[in-house]
Amino acid sequence: MNLTALEVDKGVATVTFINPPRGYMNAVQMQEIDRIADELSADDAVRVVIFTGGIENVFIRHYDVAEILGFADALQRNPASRDEIFERSRTETALSRTFDKIDRMSKPTIAAINGFCQGGGFEFALCCDLRIAEAGDYRIGLPETNLGIFPGAGGTERLPRLIGEARALELILRGRTVGPAEAVALGLVHECVGGRAIERAHELARELAGKSPRGLADAKALVKSAADLPLSEGLANGRGRFAALVATDPDAARQMKMFVAGDEDINRNR
Repeated sequence: MNLTALEVDKGVATVTFINPPRGYMNAVQMQEIDRIADELSADDAVRVVIFTGGIENVFIRHYDVAEILGFADALQRNPASRDEIFERSRTETALSRTFDKIDRMSKPTIAAINGFCQGGGFEFALCCDLRIAEAGDYRIGLPETNLGIFPGAGGTERLPRLIGEARALELILRGRTVGPAEAVALGLVHECVGGRAIERAHELARELAGKSPRGLADAKALVKSAADLPLSEGLANGRGRFAALVATDPDAARQMKMFVAGDEDINRNR
């Protein structure tokens, strides 16, 4: 049984999480997402990727805790010191590789959050460029400390970069999850819509699909690397990418010529 579904229409790929009855994330599902990420990254016809939940009122509820317990049991059966476990486990895992692929994908990604989005599910959503939540009675956030653990799939790194250290600490240490309206106020998601999140996501995807794919890819790469590089190096990378883009991308040249000729509105998406 597949735990994901993929549909591509007019340059927009929609990936739906399907893992009934509870909508947990697990290793098998992430293996499917890893394969899909490779497939979509290599397909030039795909301009934007949307992720959404296929179970009523669930995006991804959270990572399957039973799998985490199995991982803990396996570690305990092979005695090692805490330092040895730490060093051995710092290496890339299948899950971290998949999350990083989504984070670094050159195409814009949108999480259409249509229900519970907690723990590993919210950590996955944090890897997406845009997060659209639909109004409803469900929770968003990182509740792991309520189970004696902490967000182990990037939440402790990506959330502070998104909303700042002080607010991230309050949410993570308390294991506090919030409804979609508060999630907007805190900056966890970009929008909360009264209708279906998937419909708003497709509206945004159509807008993005009409833009130069290389311009979007370069802009995304520069923004993603900004926090990890000295300002001088980031600015240098920006200059280099900009020059390479305008010199070699015919789509960029076409759109700029249309604007100069008066046939293009630079603020058409206001």
